[in-house]
This record gives sequence, structure tokens and C-alpha cells, in this order.
Amino acid sequence: MLKNQWKFFLVLFLGAIGAFCAFALGQGIIAEVLIDVFGVYMAITMAMEMYEDLKSGRWGIDILAIIAIVSTMLIRDYWATWMILVMATGGETLEDYATSQADRELRSLLNNSPRVANKMVDGSLVEVKVDDLAIGDHVLITPGQQVPVDGVVVKGESSFDQSSLTGESIPVDKKVGDDLMSGSINGDVAVEMEVTRLAKDSEYQSIVALVKSSQAQPAKFVKMADRYAVPFTIISLVIGLVAAGVSGWNFTRFAEVMVVASPCPLLIAAPVALISGMSAMSRHHIIVKSGPTLEKLSRAKTFAFDKTGTLTQNKLEVSEVIPMEGFDKTEIQGLAASVEQQSSHIIATSLVVHTDDSLIKRVEDLKETTAQGVEGKVDGKLVKVGKFRFVTDGNEEKPQVDATAIFISIDGKFAGYVTFKDMIRPETADTIARLRKQGAKEIMMLTGDHQNVAEQIGKAAGVTQVRAGLLPKQKIEAIRNVPEELRPVVMTGDGVNDAPSLTAADVGIAMGAKGATAASESADAVIMVNDLSKINDAVAIGKHTMRVANIDVITAIIIVIILEVIAATGVIPAFIGAILQEVVDLIAISLALLAKTEPSAAEQGKE
Repeated sequence: MLKNQWKFFLVLFLGAIGAFCAFALGQGIIAEVLIDVFGVYMAITMAMEMYEDLKSGRWGIDILAIIAIVSTMLIRDYWATWMILVMATGGETLEDYATSQADRELRSLLNNSPRVANKMVDGSLVEVKVDDLAIGDHVLITPGQQVPVDGVVVKGESSFDQSSLTGESIPVDKKVGDDLMSGSINGDVAVEMEVTRLAKDSEYQSIVALVKSSQAQPAKFVKMADRYAVPFTIISLVIGLVAAGVSGWNFTRFAEVMVVASPCPLLIAAPVALISGMSAMSRHHIIVKSGPTLEKLSRAKTFAFDKTGTLTQNKLEVSEVIPMEGFDKTEIQGLAASVEQQSSHIIATSLVVHTDDSLIKRVEDLKETTAQGVEGKVDGKLVKVGKFRFVTDGNEEKPQVDATAIFISIDGKFAGYVTFKDMIRPETADTIARLRKQGAKEIMMLTGDHQNVAEQIGKAAGVTQVRAGLLPKQKIEAIRNVPEELRPVVMTGDGVNDAPSLTAADVGIAMGAKGATAASESADAVIMVNDLSKINDAVAIGKHTMRVANIDVITAIIIVIILEVIAATGVIPAFIGAILQEVVDLIAISLALLAKTEPSAAEQGKE
């Protein structure tokens, strides 16, 4: 049962009992007592909630609903009282229902969470709970089955659907040695995997934890309409008092105005719109932990980015090959790649990838010195690749290099070096350009990398303010020093070192496609796919949601005030006024659900 559904059904039950007593038994007094008792309960409950709001410094609009209930009880129009109670409890129930519909994309993650696994024990399969799996256990993933925890393939090859995790529309082929993410779906061939993470630390469970966090937050923003509370309350009371005065201080006329002034539509509009916006975020693979994040995103003026893994791909490409005198550029790159071809280090992998296959040859007597480099024989030549002191005898002077580099020696002679640079994300420049069209006034890059490296990336990305060589503490200071007129500040990062910065920003966004990190836990929103342009989607949805929410609230206010003016003439009995309020409730909910629709091109920063 929905949270407030019992109240709604109780009011309907009391109405049915009251109708029987009043019309079948001729005992209207019984109906009046039953309805008034529950009316008193509702009025007291709402008054207590309003008191708590006042203690917190917030002026709510529940006062109008309380006045409507009490005034109809005083004029002894108990059926009007009953209709207001139907309206109040029904509005809450409709809000709960709309909320449950709006966040069904989020809840589908919880419903699809892996629960059991086929563990291999002494050559036999044993079905166990996912939480009972330990690191090192072997699990069989059958065709069509969901991967229960993160692991690595140890036997077999298959394709896996990772769309719910990464947004990739095409299944990804996995072979022995490849990582598997929990939550992905196996294709047509059974594979055996070894568990590398416990269930609580695995990819899918990290998403589930974020979803649970987001579902626990709505209470923080359900009072958005309170900003309109004071003027709306004053206008409604003035209309009611004028109506009573003009009619010779007829309290019935005042009650009729208060019935249509009940603020249920205003209370419903904002939360349903914001939760609908959170649902739209989830469809775009963005998990938002609370409603205020949407509002801050819609007003954001400054965007700060980490460099490595955020603006860049956290992959390296060869920048320059610098040979020493007597050596050829192509030769030293080919020999270095030959020696590095069996290494899994990111620099080695990058060198091999960016070297023509025809230059890579067979290596013999390969040796690796931990944290120093590798050496081996290629075409009879002794090739060393790694740190400068590893490849030389220490007599040569080290070249001044302001970039990531590896050094090469051939037969004991220093032959040259290869520099590397970060590969900027293909979508970075367009993302930054669209942010400016979406209203960004300042875009910063905060990085601990060298100044010249940072400036190159910043120029390619279109970032105007580059701050390099920063420690985590200095990144926090840079965010906190943003002037008030350039706030809210949105910080985006992906690493553990970014967690403090994400917390310091008004909105912290984590690039969480690679799993649960301190960044994801510290962030207000997490992008679950490896796509920086999702920042544009987040801002667009935030703007669209707040536009819908504000239009909805203002529309509800206008309709209600029009009804109040009409009721002031005495042509709308209290009972009919309460029915009209239900209609306004439905209009408010319908408009709020428009937040789930796609943002406009202008909101997305597109032409």
C-alpha cells in the first residue's frame, strides 16, 4: 500500500458509512460526527507539521488547508468537510502514485539485482546466494544469465550485454582474461569466471546503493511551493475576508472561498516534477541522489573539471619521438615497442598501439626490473626501455622533458626518448561548447598535472581557465573561492583524489562508469556511462524540470485564485468547490509529469 493510501480509503469508508446513516437511516448527525472526528485528526496532524516547518524557519501553505477543514466544520457543511478530506488524502495518494510511476526506471535496477550464482565446487555446480561468494571463487555464467558479481573470465568466450551499465547498444565480446561487470547479461555461450570483488563492492551493487540513496532523499525538496506560500496565503485570505464582508460578514461565503483555496495542487506540483526529472536522469544513465541537485544544475554558472579521466580518456598517445645523434626516430620507436609488447603497463600499451605492426619484432631474453623498466634482445641488439637511470650508466645528462616519457638505450648507448600525452575525449570540446550555450559563465580545469600539459588539453577542450599543479586541498580552495555571482559551482571528476572537490562544490558529479569509487560516494550525481556529454544532459534535464515545476506551480496558483474570485460571489457551494479542487490536483500532476519529456534543443545547448 502507498504511504498515504490508508487515509484515503478510510475517508471513503467514512463517507460510505455516513451516507448510509444520513440517507438510509435519517441519522445525519452520525455522519457529521464521523467526518468531523477524522477532520479534527487531519487538522491537528497538519498543524503539527506546520509547526515543525515554522521551527525550521519555513512558512508553509498548510494553513489554508487547515482553515478550509475547520471553516466547513464550523458551518456544519460536513459533506464539504468530507470532500476536502477526500481532496487532501486523495491528493497525497495521487502524489505517491505519480512518484512511484515516475521513478519506476530507478526501481527496476533494484528488482533486477543479481541474487543467486552457480558456484563451482569440486567440479559440480552449487547454487549459492550472491552475498556468499568470496574472492577467488569460480562461477559458471550460463547463456542469458546475469553476471552476479565482478570477475574475470578464466574459461570460454562470449558476448555480454552491458547496456544497462554502460549504455553500449552493441554486446561486448569477452575472452579469457577480460573483466566482467556484475549486472551484464551473457550471450549464447557459457563461460567460467573467477570472482574479483565481493557482491557489496561490485559494479551493479554500487549502482543499487546509489539508487537507494536517491530514493531516500525526496523529503528534502517537497516544500518547493513554500516560496509562494506567503503571497498566496495573503491573497487567499484577503479574497475570503472581502467575500465575507461584502455579503454582510457571512462566514459561509468565507468558508466557500477557503475550500477552493486549499493548497493541495501547489504541494503536489513540485515534488512530482522533481522526481520525474530524477527519473529522466536515470534514463540517461545519470543517478541523482537528491532533488535540490536538479535545481542547482538548472542555475549553474561555473563548471570545474578534473583533467585525467574526465576531460581526457585516461589513455596515452605518442606525442614525440626524440632520437639522439646517430639514431633513427623510426628505429628507436620500433625497438622500444618490441621490448614493451608483452607489458600491461599503460605506457607500454600506448606505445605498442601507436607503433606500426611492421616495426614490432620478436624479443628474446626479456627481463623486467620492477618500477624501473624492461630489457631484451631484438635482432641481436640489447634494448633497454624505462627510467633514465635504468637505461644509462649515469654519466649522461638527463634531457629536460616536461611530459610523461620513457627513455631508450641500444647496446648500452642512450638512443633517445618517447613522450606521451593524454588523449582528449572526442566529445570534450563539444561538451564545453554546449555548456556555454546552456548558460555557463566560467569553465575551469583543475589538475595536478604539469602546466604545459594542462594548457594543451585546456586549449583543445576550449577551457579558458586552467589551473595546474594543484593538490586536492588547492582544488577545494579554487572551488570555494568562486565568487557568489558565479555560483552554483559544478565539479566533475572520476578519481579518489577528486572526492574532496566534489564535496566542496555546490554539485559534485562523478564519472562512475568504472565502478564504485570515493568520487561516486562523495558526489551528488553519478554518470554511469563513459561519456562526458552526459553533463549536458544533466544540465538540460535540470533546466527542463525546474521550468516544468515552476510553470506547474504558477498555473495551479492562477487557477485556484480564479476559483477563489468566483467562489467569492457565492455561486460555488463548498461541496462543489472541493470537487473542483480535485480537478486542479489532477491538472497539477499531469503537468508535473511533463518533466519526464525530453528537454528542448535550447535547454540541451544545441542549435
